[in-house]
Amino acid sequence: MKPTYLIGEIGQNHNGSVDLAKLIVDGAAREIEEELFGLHLKGMDAVKLTKRDLQYELSDSQMNRPYNSPNSFGKTYGEHRAFLELSDEQHYDIYQYAKSKGLDFVETLCAPSCLSMLKLFSPDRLKVASRDLTNLPLLEALAETQIPMIVSTGMAGKKELDEAIEVIGKHHQNLAILHCVSEYPTHPEHVNLATITYLKKHYSQFTIGYSDHTIGISVPVAAVAMGAEIIEKHVTLDRRMKGTDQAGSLGPDGLNRMVRDIRALEMSMGEEGIFIEPGVETAKHKLERSIATTRDMKAGEAITEKDIHLLSPGDGIKWVDRDQVIGKTLKADIPKNELIYASHI
Repeated sequence: MKPTYLIGEIGQNHNGSVDLAKLIVDGAAREIEEELFGLHLKGMDAVKLTKRDLQYELSDSQMNRPYNSPNSFGKTYGEHRAFLELSDEQHYDIYQYAKSKGLDFVETLCAPSCLSMLKLFSPDRLKVASRDLTNLPLLEALAETQIPMIVSTGMAGKKELDEAIEVIGKHHQNLAILHCVSEYPTHPEHVNLATITYLKKHYSQFTIGYSDHTIGISVPVAAVAMGAEIIEKHVTLDRRMKGTDQAGSLGPDGLNRMVRDIRALEMSMGEEGIFIEPGVETAKHKLERSIATTRDMKAGEAITEKDIHLLSPGDGIKWVDRDQVIGKTLKADIPKNELIYASHI
């Protein structure tokens, strides 16, 4: 199985701090050590930030409404959003840091004006948030850059997805589609991982993945088992930090476990068929059963079916081959409950 492309979504879990964003990048880049088998597993492949232009966000009345949430960084919702926005130069700083750690850099851009950052750098991929899948002017602007794109289906049906693909397809076909449910956190009954199978069947020309908002790590791991080639998951430094997305994100330990389990799953999928793995030979030799005596037997005695049963280890004659034993004469004495080998008959 080829490696899954793992994206750690920082979003705005940086809380307006470049230094905090870089600490989250460190966690995403960390190689996973699996001590029992001595495995060194690749960390995440990319991190993702979000860039908004507040002039294209909400109506003035919504931006000016009081925002008294414990997670608020301002008196109004507009002040809160402004506090969390990083400049193009700050995005570039984090981009350079991520690159120095061997990570790709993905940007969710929420307005055509956010493409101003391309004067400083080119993200490896551009992400379209679920809410913007029907924002066709934005899709057009992003697709014109020819940068590979990722779209999420969190608020879309087939009609909306097909319309988005048509717009992007006028410029390029380098597209990934992520199954997503825009419920934070997503209730297990609403996840519907079977959509991944549907997307792989009906949109096979594109890369199919899954953007996860569930609690824990089991669903993204299961998504990989179902064929998701990209996994996107919110990550943070501490789930107890202030911020609306922090509690639903993976902290360092959860991130470590998710990456470990996905990388281990990639190694575990194998090939279609049933066969004896080389690593099983030791257990097979130790634990399987072979034909053994039910009583003390002397050289020259003929073996009957009453004289044999099955005991471990498994390096002797199997029951299916008992005709090689029954009726044969022993060459040597064999005590009770000892294996009868071919050399004994």
